[in-house]
Amino acid sequence: MSMKGKDLLSVHDLSLAEVEQILHLARELKAKQKRGEEHHLLKGKTLGMIFQKSSTRTRVSFEAGMWQLGGMALFLSANDLQIGRGEPVKDTARVLSRYVDGIMIRTFSHDEVIELAKYADIPVINGLTDLLHPCQALTDIFTVLECKGRLKGLKMAYIGDGNNMVNALLHACAKVGMDIAVATPAGYGPHAGAVAEAQADAGISGSKIVLGHDPLAAAADADVIYTDVWASMGQEQEQAARAKIFQDFQVNRALMDAAKRDAIVLHCLPAHRGEEITDEVMESAQSVIFEEAENRLHVQKAIMALVMGNEKGAVKK
Repeated sequence: MSMKGKDLLSVHDLSLAEVEQILHLARELKAKQKRGEEHHLLKGKTLGMIFQKSSTRTRVSFEAGMWQLGGMALFLSANDLQIGRGEPVKDTARVLSRYVDGIMIRTFSHDEVIELAKYADIPVINGLTDLLHPCQALTDIFTVLECKGRLKGLKMAYIGDGNNMVNALLHACAKVGMDIAVATPAGYGPHAGAVAEAQADAGISGSKIVLGHDPLAAAADADVIYTDVWASMGQEQEQAARAKIFQDFQVNRALMDAAKRDAIVLHCLPAHRGEEITDEVMESAQSVIFEEAENRLHVQKAIMALVMGNEKGAVKK
């Protein structure tokens, strides 16, 4: 199966076979890197990286990943592009298609990413929007697979804000047959459209999706505990108000005690220690948060290799 030329805007858009292909290649590329073996699957290729939101992990992992794959990446902020001065997205898409081999965009509006992909003749990778964070969600299930050896039938509990992260995790879990229980304050649940898409996939995979407002109930017998910041980028002015609303949704030792004894803890970072997660839990033996952060590199390398040049997903010898 070839993914060459395919956009990656949402995990929901991928087939199960494509998700498995990404996870398999990520595992191969990670092993090659650990052995110090070259894997220049994108030699001579260039990735244009559009950033309208700041980043640590997204920029460094994509930029380093392209270099390790034998290509190069161009950092393009809104200040660097005419898109920041009013050039239509469709014009930017058609111009960049003539210069680079792929585009990664990290921005606010998901519609902007959809329009970019519509008019670009090259693959577009969603590095984050206010609606979805698909590269992170694929990284998360890859990390679970590494730790647990399987995905289908496991239970993830997501505790906190119903933001782009949980929307993407609903897609990812439903696609691979993982159960997911979401606990958010009333009025702060996940996007209805993302829930509907996940439920459609769950009907195929057998995944169970439970939405509620009780963190302990969600965490009961969970194999994975997941959380994210209570106020995402662009919501900083709501930080104080959200801290009060979300105070009972902290991932702490009491919540971990409701999960399975061997449950792992994930967080997409950056973390506000002492708010959505305690320092004790983040530094505990159950935390694989920094392994998860590392895996952004390997999973995104797999995505880039598959959509920008490596048609079959097999690492060249």
